[in-house]
Amino acid sequence: MDEVTFRSTFGQKMQRVAASGDVPFPFWSYADTIPKEDFQGYDCSEGSVQWVWRGDDGRFEHVLIDTKEDPDVFMAVVLDLQKRQVAGHRLLDLKLEYGLR
Repeated sequence: MDEVTFRSTFGQKMQRVAASGDVPFPFWSYADTIPKEDFQGYDCSEGSVQWVWRGDDGRFEHVLIDTKEDPDVFMAVVLDLQKRQVAGHRLLDLKLEYGLR
């Protein structure tokens, strides 16, 4: 997803939801097909998820897959909860997003 499309999946306020392993629908098969170059050298192969965010309108959920190398970089998989399908993905570097890198 480009930045504009990614940002359009945010609600007015994003709310953290438990990363309990209970997902609204299966998405790992999608994550397994993300092109290697989209990871920009980061390794998310452990499939560890500590952060899940949902827009306050309940439309989209962002599942942040941890990278091994940096605790501030994630592969964000965006779930469209209404359509019950993956909307896309984006490598999310929080320090870069907020001008700290």
